[in-house]
Amino acid sequence: SPSTASPSTMRNGRRIKRPLRRPILSSASRNSTALETIFLIGLVIAVFIAFWLYQLVSILVSSSVSGPEPVMSLPGVPSPGGLLQQQQQQQGQVGQSQAVISAGGLRGKVASSLTGGGFKHYLDIALDLASLEPSEALATMEQNDPFRTNYFDNLLLQKETLLKRTLTIDEIKDIFPCPRLDERITLPDARVEQKATDFRDGKDGTFLFFQHLRKAGGTNFCSLAEKNLPQKAQPHYYCMPDMGWSGNKNAGYLHSWSNEEIITRMAKQGFRIAGNEWENFAVSRHFDLPAVFATSFRKPLDRALSQFRFECIEDRGCQIKDVHKWWGKRMDLWNVYTKTFADPPVGARNKFKGSEHSKQRREMMATAIDTLSKFHIVLSMEWLAYAAPQVKSILGFNDVSALTTRVRPHITQAKRDDGQEHNSLGSASIKKASWDPKEYLDAAQYKKMSEDLALDEILTEVARRMFLERLVCEDLGGGVPI
Repeated sequence: SPSTASPSTMRNGRRIKRPLRRPILSSASRNSTALETIFLIGLVIAVFIAFWLYQLVSILVSSSVSGPEPVMSLPGVPSPGGLLQQQQQQQGQVGQSQAVISAGGLRGKVASSLTGGGFKHYLDIALDLASLEPSEALATMEQNDPFRTNYFDNLLLQKETLLKRTLTIDEIKDIFPCPRLDERITLPDARVEQKATDFRDGKDGTFLFFQHLRKAGGTNFCSLAEKNLPQKAQPHYYCMPDMGWSGNKNAGYLHSWSNEEIITRMAKQGFRIAGNEWENFAVSRHFDLPAVFATSFRKPLDRALSQFRFECIEDRGCQIKDVHKWWGKRMDLWNVYTKTFADPPVGARNKFKGSEHSKQRREMMATAIDTLSKFHIVLSMEWLAYAAPQVKSILGFNDVSALTTRVRPHITQAKRDDGQEHNSLGSASIKKASWDPKEYLDAAQYKKMSEDLALDEILTEVARRMFLERLVCEDLGGGVPI
């Protein structure tokens, strides 16, 4: 029909149909459509690639800035990111230039001013940890290493093992440079220097009060005193004068004696060292004694297992050979460090767990750390090989060979041939001579004992940081050849 007929024209009397479109235009149109499709596809791909690259860069930048997420978010607890930068921070300010430790930036509530030191900063961290349930506190410490002591310990062990010797002070400072003033747990310095001076000068009536934490290097310390004090100035039984005072009934129970009795008896007998092993430090009065104060720590679980081995496995008065049964009967050893330096009322162990007791745990930890900050010497058994500078400068002792000699009380009862009678590798030697709790204990017992010692783990890291700062910081007498 006319409405549907193709356009046509007449030529020589014949009707010729015209094409609806010109072939060239039709081809061009098809090519144009194809190009538009290709362009759109390419644009979509380009946008996708750009978006993917943007996301990748964002992730990398975020990771480098913030580091891995901590297990718990505690105010003042820095993330573990940036630990290697700790070695690269150089000079700060402590009269003469002192090295700076970044410790991952030490983000959080640095409460002290630049001149006031960082004691309150680290105290706040310790109290926040103590308020947690034991499992949470341990997980947070493992993830964050808030006192930066485990990082040092691991690297120290690696270097000692590689070099097959102890490190020099410069090598120590490469791992742990002296922190800035506001990042130092040892400032402000709570120690009474005059008491140390009086002891070094041999002033009448002055003596060394040693808080002996069992199986934490105490016998080494007593041997150290024996090598540097006149024989007449030494009590006859392991540096504990009250053995004679009690008629050979008790030794190391100085909490049971009044200050007046201790002062009078020490002066009368001319003793210059008194060890307190079996009772708490009397925080309300022992600092009033005319004494310089010292103690030595050890990793809590290592210490507990060492005591089980020493007393039970090696038959020194203990008949229990099963560590599970032994630990269940030795609740007196649960958080023994914290109890020793906090001197809490009887029944404190009932407050070690439970959110309802978090306030009591904070109070115990605050008292223990305050007590520890006033001790002139706080050693770490794992690092005894590096304690000579502090022992020499504070106590005036010259013969420090006992710090690298393995001393074991009652050794004739059960001689131990482990090749570690002399400590030539520092912390590596201590580790080799000790039982590894992760290897000796099953998983359930390891978890239980660790949680029963959670407060002690916190206090031990505080003590270890105190030792390190006093080792490397020149204004505290550190930074000298070992």
